[in-house]
Amino acid sequence: MPLSEQEQRLLEEMERNLYRNDADFVHAVGGVRGRRPDYRAIVLGVLLAVAGVGALIAGVALQVLIVGVIGFALMFAGVLVAITPGKRGAVSPAPADPTMSSKASRSSGGFMDRLNDRWDRRQQGRD
Repeated sequence: MPLSEQEQRLLEEMERNLYRNDADFVHAVGGVRGRRPDYRAIVLGVLLAVAGVGALIAGVALQVLIVGVIGFALMFAGVLVAITPGKRGAVSPAPADPTMSSKASRSSGGFMDRLNDRWDRRQQGRD
């Protein structure tokens, strides 16, 4: 079941706040959701792998060891090229400004900041 527009906006806002507030986590997870794959690298990798398979079969058929080894190396390199994520589509999140006070950052407020403010007001009302 797809998300409603409001749910999508909330999810995007939570992601922006996560990228802004927890850059180490974002770096550890490694990437931005929705990044497009590098089709050029995938095609190149598949072509290298197919050429490697051809060379490997030729090496076995001709009983030439070096051709088989080169074919295997081509296959391995092709698979690595195809599955390694490209750097072209990567978007790095903007670093948070450490000079802003917590009060100023709350006033510019995102979704989580508003939730935290509401929680604080409720807790103060109970005292």
